Amino acid sequence: MPPPLPEGSWWDWAVHRYDGSRLTLIAGHDVTYHHGLEVVFTDTLYVRCPMDFRDPEFRAPTPEERAEVVRLVGAEPPVLVAFEADGGGTEPAVCLIAAEAWAIRQGRFPRHASTDVR
Repeated sequence: MPPPLPEGSWWDWAVHRYDGSRLTLIAGHDVTYHHGLEVVFTDTLYVRCPMDFRDPEFRAPTPEERAEVVRLVGAEPPVLVAFEADGGGTEPAVCLIAAEAWAIRQGRFPRHASTDVR
């Protein structure tokens, strides 16, 4: 599980880029034109999360989630992040990301449509 996020308004989240290996999640109070936080996972092993979500609640993975990832990827991943978020459905989306490494970047990043996965 990553360390606590820096102080800020991280309500609105989206997958900004995902190439099968590197996943970049962006966050802010509204990510339509810019965002203030990027969480970058490198060498991703498993990704289960919606393209856009709101108000995630990060937590430690359950033993069942940990076992699921180990079964699918063959070993305990160095980074395993679990959270529930409003993914637009009637129930919260249960999200899980396994990767080799991650980094958090904070700043003011413009949103360029040419680099989005949409």
